Amino acid sequence: MQSNSIAIIPARGGSKRIPKKNIKDFCGKPIIAYSIEAALTSKLFEEVIISTDDNVIAEVALKYGAKVPFKRSEKNADDYATTFDVLKEVLMEYKKIHQNFKYGCCIYPTAPFINTALLHEAFKKLTIQNFDTVFPVVQYAYPMWRSFKLEDDKITMWWPENLNKRSQDLEPSYHDAGQFYWFNIEKILQTESLYTQNSGAIVIDDFHAQDIDTLQDWQMAELKYKYLQQLHNNA
Repeated sequence: MQSNSIAIIPARGGSKRIPKKNIKDFCGKPIIAYSIEAALTSKLFEEVIISTDDNVIAEVALKYGAKVPFKRSEKNADDYATTFDVLKEVLMEYKKIHQNFKYGCCIYPTAPFINTALLHEAFKKLTIQNFDTVFPVVQYAYPMWRSFKLEDDKITMWWPENLNKRSQDLEPSYHDAGQFYWFNIEKILQTESLYTQNSGAIVIDDFHAQDIDTLQDWQMAELKYKYLQQLHNNA
């Protein structure tokens, strides 16, 4: 089912809060390996590449089957480069060699819960419903419409009109799962954004997602992963 698509995994070196985050061992293998293997196993991509400025990350990526056709530029390897900047750089490099793709998928290197079924589901939604981009989201556990703000130790409601409303009567809200973004390349180059007025989503549960910014996040992700593996093995 290979499509005219490229998978781009942005994995810069120099992570500060979790040293060597993109290649740190996660339940037996470098965390980036999960993203690479899901992309390759899906058979959706002509190319699965890593965008990195780091030689060690490049070596690990090659070991697990991804390509590293060129190094990330210094400009896009600092703390201020956006994901879109990195994707655009890759796409422009391929244009230079007259290799163009219709679709792309940005897969984050710290997304161990990603799987081929999710990639296929999102790609199907992107193409059949003609979205510009599609990405997984998770429903907030508690209604954000009853959230508070804290200023000088004083707490006030953002939306006080919702104080006495039942949670089940409030519209559910969602946040980005931080795993991957499928996109129509022409559309995102026009809008210069991975979120447009024509973006779609697939909803996943909280057990299949974990933002990993701290060591505590990492440990929580490993606990979730091991629990899901145990469920799978006992099924």
